[in-house]
Amino acid sequence: MKYNYFKRDISWLSFNYRVLLEAADRELPLYERINFISIYSSNLEEFYKVRVADHKAIASGIVKDDDESVDAAVRLLQEISNEVNRQLEDRVRIYEHEILPELQKNNIIFYQSRNVEPFHRQFVRDFFREEIFPFLQPVPVSKDKVVSFLRDNRLYLAVRVFRRDAPVDSPDHVQYFVMKTPYSKVPRFIELPKHEGNHYLMFIEDIIKSNLDIIFPGYVVDCSYCIKISRDADILIDDNDSQTDIVEKIKKKVKKRKIGAVSRFVYDRHIPGDFLDFLVDAFGINRHELVPGDKHLNLEDLRALPNPNKAAGWSEKPVPMKLACLDSKESVFRYVARKDLMIHYPYHSFEHFIHFLYEAVHDPMTKEIMVTQYRVAENSVVINTLVAAARNGKAVTVFVELKARFDEENNLATAEMMKASGINIIYSIPGLKVHAKVALVLRRNNKGKPARSYAYISTGNFNEKTAGMYADIGLFTADRVIVDDLHRLFLTLQGKPGPEFKRLLVARFNLIPQLENLIRNEIVLAGEGKGGRIILKMNALQDPAMIDRLYDASERGVEIDLIVRGICCLIPGQPYSKNIRVTRIVDSFLEHARVWCFGNGGNPKVFLGSPDWMKRNLYRRIEAVVPVLDPDLRREITDLLDIQLSDNRKACFVDDKLRNIFKKDPSRPAVRAQYTFYEYLRSLRL
Repeated sequence: MKYNYFKRDISWLSFNYRVLLEAADRELPLYERINFISIYSSNLEEFYKVRVADHKAIASGIVKDDDESVDAAVRLLQEISNEVNRQLEDRVRIYEHEILPELQKNNIIFYQSRNVEPFHRQFVRDFFREEIFPFLQPVPVSKDKVVSFLRDNRLYLAVRVFRRDAPVDSPDHVQYFVMKTPYSKVPRFIELPKHEGNHYLMFIEDIIKSNLDIIFPGYVVDCSYCIKISRDADILIDDNDSQTDIVEKIKKKVKKRKIGAVSRFVYDRHIPGDFLDFLVDAFGINRHELVPGDKHLNLEDLRALPNPNKAAGWSEKPVPMKLACLDSKESVFRYVARKDLMIHYPYHSFEHFIHFLYEAVHDPMTKEIMVTQYRVAENSVVINTLVAAARNGKAVTVFVELKARFDEENNLATAEMMKASGINIIYSIPGLKVHAKVALVLRRNNKGKPARSYAYISTGNFNEKTAGMYADIGLFTADRVIVDDLHRLFLTLQGKPGPEFKRLLVARFNLIPQLENLIRNEIVLAGEGKGGRIILKMNALQDPAMIDRLYDASERGVEIDLIVRGICCLIPGQPYSKNIRVTRIVDSFLEHARVWCFGNGGNPKVFLGSPDWMKRNLYRRIEAVVPVLDPDLRREITDLLDIQLSDNRKACFVDDKLRNIFKKDPSRPAVRAQYTFYEYLRSLRL
């Protein structure tokens, strides 16, 4: 039988639409709903910068791709455009017909045009003259000579004016200008004076629009509309580049990111056709790059919308808790020497990992610390602790992945700072990304012989900022086999060949064969009537080869539940996938953990680690997965999966049309997995 798959990017758009649906949830506090519009818009911006830009390069023949023809890229771009336009209609509806009226009910009037109440007109005039006007620079635009370069993701105001002193039939009568809005100097949202118990907010571009007569004396202002450009932000590095070449090329290419090829030209959908035609010709925009937008663009900025009425704010989030087993008298080292330890972020405090590093810094038996870094927090406590370790005489090695998209500059700057502090830095491996999230503490006794050492394997980055927003899991262990495996992995990253891993599953080495064996075992159990069972939780499922194995397992009677937040190319509801269900959860925290559970006839085999089941993760990256050996911790994981599969508040089934079908069932007690699991973890502390 021929198997079918969802298209990767159309599946991703289904996920992003699920994010938008949170903005429509009337049970959420108002500013949380507004924040989901911001997240949706930010996600879409990155999607155009990277994925759409890639397809445009293929469609234009600039880039050749073995997996996508020119015609296929053209068809996919049209499909993407159709779906995005459909979603943007819903975003306009949710924002204008649900969010804005709710703000007004909470005594927050958010002006959506340049027209303001009489009692605010003088304030707006004065504010413009004093705070905005000095930063404006209107630039003339003509079809013959473009003197303005539109920067990536910057908001511009396109203005059409008529010269008073030029005859109507003169070519100089109509003139066009663009102005970059200066909200790096002035906030995007301006709070106006309170009036009769109401709070008032205004977009900076609306304040500019209401004062165009000051900017253009001697002209009649006809109209003005917001525009923006998204540019190709992908950085392509040759697989054969050396580490030195990679560093230098990334430095150069990051600087060029803001002037990359146009991937979309977004405009206020109310702009007159002839005005749009002029801009398209003047800036050399291709018609297929046009994306109609809202009156106000860059709605990702809504995350910074002022909240003058705190009653319309945010719900209480779970406060990160300390593990009871690690009280003030107990060290991480001593505890993990006796029993593996699991941390669930953001429900548990990231401080436990920091304390683990602190102990390594001050422990006289610790001789070496090895860590991978993929996305580094600014002013990172983790990095500062590693610097302290190096200054304390420890040998510290950090593998820094420079090719982490949009974090290249920060990672490079951090790496150079660590190197200057005496840390041994290993940069990106040519042709590979290192996506594993692992740390290793190697110890020796006073006679120089190996002592108990410690490994940490996580599903998320060593980043204290994201640890408060992403739902991830980390495992501490002193298991000697795992410690030795992890040491071999770090030696491999330093260029030593031929590792053999006994317990760790490592992409490009033993991960795929072991996954195939685990799936095959469930097929055998199902055939013997012993109930084949697989639960897979991840961010993305895209690799056709692994999807085929799941389809095959389903056909052979294995019951499969997939908890996939984002891309899922597996199609449920088909004859070959009748035993597969796909669940998607979007809530307060970003579901980021990768956890796999294989029933194994009632004695589950449980794994956690860094990879999604994407081609890039399974075949082109270094990823690390660890088996959960402790029975108590395995139960924690299986309980987490059960809770998430029981969610009937924020969970959706993804159907065979890529629709998000909410699991809400009024007849059952409400289960909101993230909050239910937090209470579950609290009960374990008691």
